[in-house]
Amino acid sequence: MASSFLLKQTIHGFITYRQLNTSSSFCNGCAPRRPILSSISNTNNKFKPYKASLQTTSFPLFQPPVGDDSPSEMGEVDPDFYKIGYLRSFRAYGIEFKEGPDGFGVFASKDVEPLRRARMIMEIPLELMLTISKKLPWMFFPDIIPVGHPIFDIINSTDPEQTDWDLRLACLLLFAFDQEDNFWQLYADFLPGADESTSLLLATEEDLLELQDQNLASTMQGQQHRALEFWEKNWHSDAPLKIKRLACEPERFLWAVGIAQSRCINLQIRVGALVQDANMLVPYADMLNHSFQPNCFFHWRFKDRMLEVMINAGQGIKKGEEMTVNYFNGQKNDVFMQRYGFSSPVNPWDVIPFSGNARIHLDSFLSIFKIAGLPEEYYHNRQLAKDGDSFVDGAVVAAARTLPTWSDRDMPPLPSIERKAANELQEECQQMLAEFPTTSKQDQQILDSMPDASRTLEAAIKYRLHRKLFIKKVIEALEIYQERILF
Repeated sequence: MASSFLLKQTIHGFITYRQLNTSSSFCNGCAPRRPILSSISNTNNKFKPYKASLQTTSFPLFQPPVGDDSPSEMGEVDPDFYKIGYLRSFRAYGIEFKEGPDGFGVFASKDVEPLRRARMIMEIPLELMLTISKKLPWMFFPDIIPVGHPIFDIINSTDPEQTDWDLRLACLLLFAFDQEDNFWQLYADFLPGADESTSLLLATEEDLLELQDQNLASTMQGQQHRALEFWEKNWHSDAPLKIKRLACEPERFLWAVGIAQSRCINLQIRVGALVQDANMLVPYADMLNHSFQPNCFFHWRFKDRMLEVMINAGQGIKKGEEMTVNYFNGQKNDVFMQRYGFSSPVNPWDVIPFSGNARIHLDSFLSIFKIAGLPEEYYHNRQLAKDGDSFVDGAVVAAARTLPTWSDRDMPPLPSIERKAANELQEECQQMLAEFPTTSKQDQQILDSMPDASRTLEAAIKYRLHRKLFIKKVIEALEIYQERILF
C-alpha cells in the first residue's frame, strides 16, 4: 500500500525503515503491525527531523468517522437492545432507558453540569430511521421500497395534502416490519403493543364517551373511520399477498397509524444538496417523553446525516432526572389527546371558553403571579417569587392567556371593580364544572378503583380529570388575585 508524505519545509537527511517487523503478526486478528519510518538528519541541520508512519487503513465504509474530540464527555452507554450490528449504529452518552412514573423514558445516568453550549446525549444515523417527505414527489430516506412494489401505489393514492401523512408513514412502518434483516423488525419489540397504546384510534365507543368532550369524541370517530376506510380500500380480498400480510386485520393498521401519529418527528432535513420537510420515525429518540419545560431538543447534523438529541445550553440535570422534549408548542390538551393519547393539568396553552362580559386587569394579574414575557412567551419569573411559593405552574400561565382581560396604561385598576369581575369569572367557572357528569374527586376514585382498565379508558378519564383540575386552578388563581389586588 502506498503512502505519501507532505513536507512543509526542506530537510537534509534520509528516511529509513526502523524496527520493521516483517513477520505475520496481527493486531486483534485484523491488520498487520504497522512499519515505522523516521528521518535521520545531520545534527548541524537547523531543521527538526520529521517522523512519519505507513498506515494501513480499513475499508472506510465500515469504519466510523473519527473526530479530533470525543463526541461527549458524559461517557457512552451500551444497552443491550441497540447492539444490533448495523453499518452505523446508534450511540448514547450519559443516559439510561428505564421505566419511570409516566412510562418508559430516558433518564440521566450521572449529574450533568450546565455548559454554555448544547451537549449531545444521542446520535441516530439516517439508516436506522423511517422517513418520508411531506410533499410530492414522495421521497424515502433510506429508500427501502423497491421499484414496482404495490406499497408505493398505496402510498401514492393518499391525499397529497398534510391530512394523510400518518397513513403514509403507517404504510412505510408496516412495510419495514416485513423486510428481512430490517432494523425495525428488531426495534418493534420496544414499541408499545395494541393493549399498551393510549392512542384514541384504538379506543372503543364507550371509551370515547368517557372523555366527556363531544367535540373530541366526534373528531376521533372521524379519524377511526378515515383509517378503516383506507384499509378496506387497499387491503381487500384481491390485494397481493405481499400487501395482505402487512395488515391482515384492521386493528393492525389502526395500531400502525397510532404509532405513526404518536412517535413521528416533523423536521427539516438536509441530505446532500437536497433539503426536505419530512415526517420521521426515529428509534430511541421516540422514547423521550414530553414536557412543557423540556431540557433537550432535536438537531439535524447534515454533514453525516445524523439526528442529535441535545441538552439545552445552560441546563443542569441531576442523576435520575428524566430527559424530555417538547412535542408541541401552543397546543391545547385536546390536540395532545387526539395525536398522542395524553393530557396535562398544567398545559400553559390550554383554554377556557368564557362567554361573559367580565374583564380583569392584565398587568395586575401578571404582576401578582410574577409572570413575565410577551403573551406568546409567558413564563413564571421565579427570581421574583417568594421562596417556597409553588402555586404558579403552567395552569396559572394558561389562565393569564385565557382569562378575559383589559389593559390601559394610563388608567389604574379599581380594586372594587376588579373583585367584582373576578367573582363573575369564578361563577362562570363553577357553572362549567357543574355541567360535567362527574366531579374531579369521583374521577380520581374511578381511576384508583380500576387498576386493570384499558390504557385508552384510563387516558380518557385522565383527560376529563385534567380539564376539571385546570378550571379549579383558575378559580384559585382568581381568589388569590382578589386578595392581593392593591387598594
